[in-house]
Amino acid sequence: MGKARTAGLLLHPTSLPGPFGIGDLGRAAHDFVAFLASARQGLWQVLPVGPTGYGDSPYQCFSAFAGNPLLVALDALRDEGLLTGAELRKPPAFPANEVDFAAATAFRMPLLQKAFERFEADASAAQRAELAAFCEREAAWLDDYALFDALKKENGGTAWHTWPEGLAVRESVVLGQARERLATAVRSRQFWQWCFFRQWAALREACHAEGIRIMGDVPIFVAHDSADVWAHPEFFALAADGRPGFVAGVPPDYFSATGQLWGNPLYRWDVMARDGFGFWIDRMRAVLGLVDLVRLDHFRGFEAYWEVPGHETTAMNGSWVKGPGSAFFDALQEALGPLPIVAENLGVITDEVEALRHRYGFPGMAILEFAFGNDGSANAFQPHNFPRNLVVYTGTHDNDTIVGWWNAGVGDSTRTQAEVDAEQALTRAYLGTDGHEIHWDFVRAALASVADTAIVPVQDLLGLGSEARMNLPGRAAGNWKWRLTEGQLAPAVAARLGELSRIYDRAPQGPEPR
Repeated sequence: MGKARTAGLLLHPTSLPGPFGIGDLGRAAHDFVAFLASARQGLWQVLPVGPTGYGDSPYQCFSAFAGNPLLVALDALRDEGLLTGAELRKPPAFPANEVDFAAATAFRMPLLQKAFERFEADASAAQRAELAAFCEREAAWLDDYALFDALKKENGGTAWHTWPEGLAVRESVVLGQARERLATAVRSRQFWQWCFFRQWAALREACHAEGIRIMGDVPIFVAHDSADVWAHPEFFALAADGRPGFVAGVPPDYFSATGQLWGNPLYRWDVMARDGFGFWIDRMRAVLGLVDLVRLDHFRGFEAYWEVPGHETTAMNGSWVKGPGSAFFDALQEALGPLPIVAENLGVITDEVEALRHRYGFPGMAILEFAFGNDGSANAFQPHNFPRNLVVYTGTHDNDTIVGWWNAGVGDSTRTQAEVDAEQALTRAYLGTDGHEIHWDFVRAALASVADTAIVPVQDLLGLGSEARMNLPGRAAGNWKWRLTEGQLAPAVAARLGELSRIYDRAPQGPEPR
């Protein structure tokens, strides 16, 4: 992370504004980089950017390596002559402030197909060579992912373990026949990935030109219905029929009295260790080719993880099982060098988890929304208890917004009304506020703290309510939808945030913002 104080904003690209149903890597993304620069921010944090599966969740992706084709900017393809102005002139009347994933997919994917067909027909020799080089460079994951996605479409979108047996268990003759049969479909997916990675590289370059780093997000687990599990079943705890034998989750917590049942298959860490953790080394190398630092999700699971039998319907009947620990991080560090990791050390954190984190010097996380609950003065999330090697957030993608939390009472948590009342009283006293601009009180507290890094979700910067919440843990559908609308990130907001960043010595060094 480095020692310089810095600040940043959390905004997933799908939440950017624009006319085509979902945020993407085009004009609005570059406008957001300009906003970050004008607000004196040094970080842009995003959620996982892979192709989303179950529940449209970026934490349930069809690949741990691929980019989401829905993020490919259509206007950029138009500028390259791969789409026409007429094709983009009259998009459907998408909702402005949320993503309708089904509608956005129905609009965008046929256009991506048209772009592919035009490329196939008209691309220059140089363009074809660039695509071929990309496919060769990324073949270790791209070949499996492109075939997996083509097969998924051929099989009506069903999960891989329900496909005809020869495909499900990857019989070589059957796979060879599928590659031949679906050659064009496979090539289209390779093309879409090339488009994504080119556009992402341009966006990252724009960030670096403004002195802004990108923080990515690596979920500890991968989705069961993914190219990763299909291609490497030996690394996962699967039953004979291909379903997960044991699944991931967490025991009862702040968000749920029955725990959170994520459903991801657990790793066979013993098999991964014998392989030198090669899958994870490749995964981290890939993500560090896209971003500058990584929030490593559910860090505590590398020390011990919550194992739930695959047939359970809640996470209550699980048990803690030891994870790979220091052997894992030693292998990553030996292969990749010093690891720019932020450890998501939330939840049930033990001394062993913190010892593992400290061993590698990874900063942890503190959430101000959790700072004023039952723990009182011993609460590690209160700023006067912070160490410097820390990333402080007003809230995360899993939290209600600050304004929503302030106004909701008991809301979605397991707190009682008496606990909420006490929490709000302590918040008023601690922050010296009457609550009328509670979001700015939290922003100021985060930036004023000694924590080296402070990050604010854009929803909290704008003082939005619960309608702008990104995710409600445990809810299967209806998450990940929120979007900015044009003009919400006004110059006055940038100026106010920038001034706080200057006051609290978090503004990047360099020229005055434009």
